[in-house]
Amino acid sequence: MNPRLTPDFFNRSAPQVAPDLLGCLLVRVWEGQRMAGYISEVEAYQGIDDQACHARAGRTARNAVMFGAPGRAYVYFTYGMHWMLNLVCEAEGVPAAVLIRAIQPAEGLSLMRVLRPNLAGKPGWLNGPAKLTQALGIGRQQNGADVCSEESGLWVERGISVPKEQVRALPRVGIGYAGEPWLSMPWRWVWDADL
Repeated sequence: MNPRLTPDFFNRSAPQVAPDLLGCLLVRVWEGQRMAGYISEVEAYQGIDDQACHARAGRTARNAVMFGAPGRAYVYFTYGMHWMLNLVCEAEGVPAAVLIRAIQPAEGLSLMRVLRPNLAGKPGWLNGPAKLTQALGIGRQQNGADVCSEESGLWVERGISVPKEQVRALPRVGIGYAGEPWLSMPWRWVWDADL
């Protein structure tokens, strides 16, 4: 087991934290079994000014975790069918988070295949935020989980050091409602992992 990330790691702006998460190991323990994957794609959402961020309208029951302590899971339901996992950044009171968009499976693949049977094991089967939450059994119960503690059953460990030349910074996706400059902000980072 690698060292877990600490709250200090997350106590920075989301655009600072996001690229540093690439190559880290997202770990989930489900019914006593460990599953893990290397984080390979992330998006940053930063504060009430960011018109793509859930915090743009202020604090609500849905986004309250974003305003809390750094190093917590912000898990929300979208499109009436999918759970999304975000990791809260910044000091308490400053809403910011990083959406985990893709992982490269590393441990517990047999259980992941049971939890996400459609296209299990095929290329790209975990290259979407809803795909990875399904494969790792992440849902409402993990909202607010301390991702710096094993006790939560969901945490992040240090993993692989990712060479900068393997990382692309791109605009975020699915945020057409936000308008410019938010639409073009290069706040999505993709690690072209070859594991």
